[in-house]
Amino acid sequence: MPMKLAILGLLLERDMHPYEITLVMKERSMDRVIKMQTGSLYYAVDKLAEGGHIEAVEVIHSPDRPDKTIYRITDKGKAFMEQLILQQIRKSDPMYHPVHIALSLTHLIDQEKVENLLEERIREAEHEVNFAYQLYEEHIAVVPRSVLHLMYGRYEHCQTELKWLKCLYEDVVARRLNDIGRPIIPD
Repeated sequence: MPMKLAILGLLLERDMHPYEITLVMKERSMDRVIKMQTGSLYYAVDKLAEGGHIEAVEVIHSPDRPDKTIYRITDKGKAFMEQLILQQIRKSDPMYHPVHIALSLTHLIDQEKVENLLEERIREAEHEVNFAYQLYEEHIAVVPRSVLHLMYGRYEHCQTELKWLKCLYEDVVARRLNDIGRPIIPD
């Protein structure tokens, strides 16, 4: 559903062909908040068209390229988009993080290997924090405030992740992962 929602929202801004939708999604870093694959975008566009939520307004023919179909959102699509927005806001899925299951077992393996990997993860997380803030700042004058909230929220999440990784790293360096009965109190 997030893919369909993104497509409908972008088509509400202006008529576009699927490849253009992909470019706008990447420009706004939507690929960081939803799983985005070109095939799934085209599939979602087809399903939205079949459901009457979007419609073709123009087909651009080119002798040396495939035809480009320009789509627009319909009234039915606008109502569907509102329904999807409310569903997504209401949704409260558990957070699955790739490190969670591994973290619960890291005390059982070579701590030096964990330490080295965490150093790398911390560098990546620092980059993500900087990137998220830069993205937010670059879009302040360009996108609606609702989108800024998304971007700023991503920045806040990245900062929290970085802080958590640094706290974990300190425990690994101090070889405290086997400790029991000590609360985690970050600096």
